[in-house]
Amino acid sequence: MPAPTATDRAGVADAIRVLPHRAMRSLLISLSHRRSLARIAVRSQLTRPIVARFVAGETLDEALSAIAALKRAELHTTVDVLGESVTSPELATAACDRYVATLSALASRGLDPNVSVKLTQMGLEIDPALCRSNVERILEAARAVGGFVRFDMEDHTRTDATLTLWREAHETYPRTGVVVQSALRRSAADVEWIVAAGGSVRLCKGAYAEPRSVAYLNKSTVDANYARLMERLLTSGSYHAIATHDPRLIGRAMEITTREGIDRDRFEFQMLYGVRRDLQRMLVRRGFTVRIYVPYGREWYPYFMRRLAERPANVGFMLRAIVKEESRRIRGR
Repeated sequence: MPAPTATDRAGVADAIRVLPHRAMRSLLISLSHRRSLARIAVRSQLTRPIVARFVAGETLDEALSAIAALKRAELHTTVDVLGESVTSPELATAACDRYVATLSALASRGLDPNVSVKLTQMGLEIDPALCRSNVERILEAARAVGGFVRFDMEDHTRTDATLTLWREAHETYPRTGVVVQSALRRSAADVEWIVAAGGSVRLCKGAYAEPRSVAYLNKSTVDANYARLMERLLTSGSYHAIATHDPRLIGRAMEITTREGIDRDRFEFQMLYGVRRDLQRMLVRRGFTVRIYVPYGREWYPYFMRRLAERPANVGFMLRAIVKEESRRIRGR
């Protein structure tokens, strides 16, 4: 059988582009784990313009410039040094080093010393003790500059480990928070004990393909659970982050805070870098605190694919760019 031509591969890209949203999302999340595809995407010059919309650069200096621009626009930030599921202790330690350097650089430039950390990047799946040691280094770096550390949540298989490590960290360094995903069935119970522990929650919907046994798969159910959890957090008396780009949920948050007399300095909205910048500006104009999740680094592929899964309109461009780049590479052999 002859090898697929460039036309054949472009046809596949077109076919994938018109998949139903749920199927598209599952496919893209699955592709986010494909290291071979990651190598192609990272090499491609054609993908750079769309990647740049969601990723604030590959280097710390590039990220600092983007963060400074956000500050001028009265937006707060939290920084994600991209990388996850590292495969060696050396890579985990190097990732920790980048976080320590990032906190120092942010503070020295008068920018928010606020970071978000994935535990698989710190070595969770290699050696939990190594992960804990790396997290402690980041917490000490944050303490030195008065910073804040948010424990990002990954898929449901890491939820218990992430919550356990956050609880230990919170006891010694209160300026920490953790993420809760409304897609997970367990989240209402998790919110209750986090609130009781005095923790700060970033509430999001969830960007992972999860099994029905642990997650709600219907969008309307995920949204309804988000609204319930959001109201519980906003009325808890603690400071939490409402992470959504959904205008209906943002409107609902405004209704709750008005009805309950909750001051605008008692919570914040969070949004992703490059997503719904119109809503970001609108909320700032109305006096709300808005924090932007700013990712940077060379290992942007898994993060970017999850963003594509949330924004199918960008998928056709990305697939065609990768197909074209791979076709050129094959012809050049």
